[in-house]
Amino acid sequence: MKRMHRYLSSSQIIILGFAAVILIGSLLLMLPFATQNGQGADFTDALFTATSAVCVTGLIVQDTATYWSGFGQGVIITLIQIGGMGVVTIAVAISVISGKRIGLKQRSTMQEAISAPKVGGIVRLTGFIIRMTFLFELLGAILMAPSFCKEFGLLKGIWYAIFHSISAFCNAGFDLMGTKKPYSSLIAFADHPAINFTIMLLIIIGGIGFVTWDDVKTNKYHITKYRMQSKIILMTTACLLIIPALYFFFIEFADFSLHKRIWTSLFQSVTPRTAGFNTVDLTQISEVGIMIMIILMLIGGSPGSTAGGMKTTTFAVLLSTAISVFRRREHTQFFGRRISDATVRNATTVLMLYLILFLTGGLIISYVEELPLLTCLYETASAIGTVGLTLGVTPDLSQFSQAILILLMYIGRVGGLTLIFSALSSNQYQFAKLPQEKLTVG
Repeated sequence: MKRMHRYLSSSQIIILGFAAVILIGSLLLMLPFATQNGQGADFTDALFTATSAVCVTGLIVQDTATYWSGFGQGVIITLIQIGGMGVVTIAVAISVISGKRIGLKQRSTMQEAISAPKVGGIVRLTGFIIRMTFLFELLGAILMAPSFCKEFGLLKGIWYAIFHSISAFCNAGFDLMGTKKPYSSLIAFADHPAINFTIMLLIIIGGIGFVTWDDVKTNKYHITKYRMQSKIILMTTACLLIIPALYFFFIEFADFSLHKRIWTSLFQSVTPRTAGFNTVDLTQISEVGIMIMIILMLIGGSPGSTAGGMKTTTFAVLLSTAISVFRRREHTQFFGRRISDATVRNATTVLMLYLILFLTGGLIISYVEELPLLTCLYETASAIGTVGLTLGVTPDLSQFSQAILILLMYIGRVGGLTLIFSALSSNQYQFAKLPQEKLTVG
């Protein structure tokens, strides 16, 4: 590890770490006893499943409950746990437990991996992340266990509770409900209060970010003392939950009973960012509803969280920048603080990167598979946002289209800027400025 740190940048370590875990997971899923038929998965299915698990996406080409054995499901949930917490977080935690000294370069890599504001206290923060992750997952499993045990029996119910708790907290979207109906997700529990509430709560907590947890723990209810980033994350998350929920309640699910209408509206507002569970048949949602879900999938969760997507802070910076332009302000600002031009440029770059990858992937898949463009854009948004929602076409795609989704899932998890910084790791800055000339836009 020290030798790797000597020659690789932090971004490159993160990229290679995720790739290594995906490869190991693929090989394990190819073992004969990883599948219920005892023949093992072929490399394409194993690679797709491992990538989806490590990148906490949830897109699948084989039903998790009926295709994979208990061992295979165990491998999948382990990959989800590693991918959700982050490869670097797991590595640092193992080093701390084994008593090894964590050097400055390792701390710097950890800082980048979880989007921490500073290197100082990073080991303490790692311990906090580990403890809180297992605490929330345990509580989630305890809350869901009675319902699953009643439905599936004691041992199977406990396993289902543990599996879905980890999957929800890590925003993965993998489920074991194929025993009821293949690829059905949580439709059978559409109006079940305990399952809906627990899954939604785990998704939200996992998606707001580890650093935000630490801020809440430190400052409790004194919101004015929170870091600006935490305030932005909490405010943006609240808006992205409430506004879509109102749309789904009054427009999409108006024909449901009031009880089911409330739960399904809330759930479909939460899950696109970026969990991948669903409690209704997504093919029955209107095109307007599909587009709203695509936007939510692209935005995703928050920095340093188990969620993917462009991130809530990126969306907030872009929106605030537009407002500043409309009001003829020189700088983007939040809560009486100015945002640097570099942050605005990064947000714009992330937006363009995600839009290009999302649109290009959707166009290619639509052309190759001869499928409706909106359906394919839904798939690529789900992949690049590491969501896992699908309109039912993923298992039937060709290997070429599945390879596109694998690439998008990987980029979505490690982060677009991480890949760019890795490619440009020479850190060559241009200090000389070129002559300036005015250009009219808009």
